[in-house]
Amino acid sequence: MQTAVSYRPLTGPQEIDLFCRLSYVLDHELTGDFAVGCRRPEWAWVAVDGDRLLARLAWWTTPGCDLPLQFDFFDIDDTLPRADRDEIGLRLFETARAAVFPAGTKPPEYVRFVPPDWHEDPAAHEVVESRTRVLESTGARLLVERLRLQWTPSTPLPESKRRLVFRPVADREDLLALMAPTMDGTLDAHGQADLASGLSPRAAAERHYDGEFAGFTSPHEWWRIAELPDGGGPVGFVVPARNSYHPIIAYIGVLPAHRGNGYIDDILAEGTSILAGEGVDRIRASTDLSNVPMAMSFARAGYVNFERSLNLVWD
Repeated sequence: MQTAVSYRPLTGPQEIDLFCRLSYVLDHELTGDFAVGCRRPEWAWVAVDGDRLLARLAWWTTPGCDLPLQFDFFDIDDTLPRADRDEIGLRLFETARAAVFPAGTKPPEYVRFVPPDWHEDPAAHEVVESRTRVLESTGARLLVERLRLQWTPSTPLPESKRRLVFRPVADREDLLALMAPTMDGTLDAHGQADLASGLSPRAAAERHYDGEFAGFTSPHEWWRIAELPDGGGPVGFVVPARNSYHPIIAYIGVLPAHRGNGYIDDILAEGTSILAGEGVDRIRASTDLSNVPMAMSFARAGYVNFERSLNLVWD
């Protein structure tokens, strides 16, 4: 590109308006994210030509954490010629990456929300391809495509067959003792990647618990362990929670010995009922596109696939 493009971080939250001259579905969260420390100006970068925004990117973290944990904004002006888009996008990413992360550091996972029909929609497909093409040139690869799901009170609560009894999770160990064995035969791509990296099922479970569940401010009393009646032992568990943005089904699992009996529907019904009982206006959840049994359970419970996500990683 022949014009003089400047690549720089934002000077502060006062430049959110500049950042939002390109658009993405998370734009409405930016002001709040900067206020609570989920985003920092030095983690939000732009490529500008004068007052024209050509590209932007940003990393996110949990409040109180000093390291970026997720890469979730990466947009390029789609009116630019393809060669210019690729050049500007790559230059912006490499410049920002070098400034934010020490040399040799693996960047955090990139997550991109896309329409559920993006494969069939030529315009949406081109947007996805233009971003992933640039990141793949830096060594990124697609880890998984996921369904993003939502239940609202306009949908009847899923019915339980009442084959199980539920009790609150007692403590961290109570849940970890069940999370670890559910890693056996998991269809979840992140779980499979954890195991492939050499983590034991227990270590993978601890990583998930400490990296996500421990930070929930919603009551841990919502979490449930499913058991067979009359002391028949545990079958699975569900973690209904509220993250920084939505009420969610954070995690759900069935022990390997009890898979294939449809218990997942009963457990999901319990988690959904707990959150619905709190008067929420929606419940969000997600599952891998390839995890067909889980996706079918969400569909039976009335969850609608409103979006998908693409997760890219650097090895």
